[in-house]
Amino acid sequence: MKQVVQGRLVARAGSLLTGGMVDSSSSPSDTLRDAILAGERAALARAITLAESRRADHREQAQALIQQLLPHTGRAIRVGITGVPGVGKSTTIDALGSHLTAAGHKVAVLAVDPSSSRTGGSILGDKTRMARLAVDPNAYIRPSPSSGTLGGVAAKTRETMLLCEAAGFDVILVETVGVGQSETAVADLTDFFLVLMLPNAGDELQGIKKGIIELADMIAVNKADGDGAMAARAAAAQYKAALHILAPASPLWSTPVVTISGLTGLGLDKLWARIEDHRTRFEAKGLIAEKRRRQDVKWMWAMVQDRLQARLRHDPALKARTPELEAAVAAGKLPPTSAADEIARALGL
Repeated sequence: MKQVVQGRLVARAGSLLTGGMVDSSSSPSDTLRDAILAGERAALARAITLAESRRADHREQAQALIQQLLPHTGRAIRVGITGVPGVGKSTTIDALGSHLTAAGHKVAVLAVDPSSSRTGGSILGDKTRMARLAVDPNAYIRPSPSSGTLGGVAAKTRETMLLCEAAGFDVILVETVGVGQSETAVADLTDFFLVLMLPNAGDELQGIKKGIIELADMIAVNKADGDGAMAARAAAAQYKAALHILAPASPLWSTPVVTISGLTGLGLDKLWARIEDHRTRFEAKGLIAEKRRRQDVKWMWAMVQDRLQARLRHDPALKARTPELEAAVAAGKLPPTSAADEIARALGL
């Protein structure tokens, strides 16, 4: 039933780009483009549904649309937010986003839900965890299943980000599944990487992935309200000490450590001021544009990998042969290297 409903949604999105509900004075793609540029949320949702579709024709339509919209993208502040489960990412984003919309910003939240490795499904409950933003006319929340994508970033998060920027959102917040080495993927599509931490650093400090800390543009110790205030300050001091042994990624920026409360909003104004300061410094030196160019190259290779995986999923000969190869490897009748070589030859590699 879930697949049927998703299929109908994608078909509906595709119909608007291929002939449905279009006046005779403009092409279907122009109509959807103009609706997105006008900030129509329904049109934005339809375009994102197209981009997330695995159908080749929908993917082509989405890419053509994004190409048309590219001149209207790139102006937003892109912030990736990560942290261990239970650190309060959704609560913090709800409070931070509400603070920003009150200040006149338009905020898009791309919240990536973990997909089940067994069923492929996900709960997509982010709107229930961000109650204020869910009803804010200047905010847009798009939950997406991670679908096993490296770093917990949905396969089409980049395209979704561009579509939101074209629709007029000037702040893009990308919430990722959780901390891990693969979370470096979020740093490859945002301008600023914020890592949320819990108080009572102690043993947790020992388990921090060095790579995540090296990528962090800021560390924010959450839950610094009430009885947790003292523990949060102690944890912040430990994180600051840990950062002293790491060389800064840029001479323009030393990673700050702040204490906040997503529940009460404590410290969120100072947190955002730091993010704006980072953007001002790096934009003045042309480093934001340079970083995005590097990200675009990585995006290109990610799409190449996506095409290869799509070929594995849809090529009739490979679909028929792959289960046989897997069974032979599992039974110990065929070395994994030989099976990989056969698949590579079938792909023309």
